[in-house]
Amino acid sequence: MDYSKLSKEVSYALRHAPWEYELELDHEGWVDVEQLLQALRFDNQWKLVNEHDLSMMIKVSDKKRHEMMNGKIRALYGHSVPQKIRKDVDTPPSILYHGTARHLVEHILLDGLRPMARQYVHLSADLDTAKLVGKRKDSMPALLVIQAEKASNESGIRFYRGNDVVWLADYVPGPYISQL
Repeated sequence: MDYSKLSKEVSYALRHAPWEYELELDHEGWVDVEQLLQALRFDNQWKLVNEHDLSMMIKVSDKKRHEMMNGKIRALYGHSVPQKIRKDVDTPPSILYHGTARHLVEHILLDGLRPMARQYVHLSADLDTAKLVGKRKDSMPALLVIQAEKASNESGIRFYRGNDVVWLADYVPGPYISQL
């Protein structure tokens, strides 16, 4: 295991782009270890990464970028994004986007977007971010268009501002989703 390379990947996820990994940091920057591991495993190079690997990564690092405690992990410094993903109900933009694996599209269009093992469905305000997120699951991801304003107005679907590019929802029904 290349712990230096793993440390760089974890740092990027926790300090700079949690939305690309669909991570939900708390107000102190903590995220569940299992949530991070699930996100990392979408990339074949980290398919077998486990909690012990994260512990070793922290132990052998001379820069001491991370800490783990009580089933959670965080970056200690160097954040370029707000540490807390706020979950305040807000009026969404008219359109949001979601990048996903191509094989999931038919199911999503029928059943809607659900948070699965996460607390919220992660949506993007721009196509570039949706593509980055989707590429973690598929090298040529499907891009979905979410009629967010319509879903909010017609069905009372609640949307939450995560940050400037990330929006969250409890669930998005299929009728408000189309493929780009």
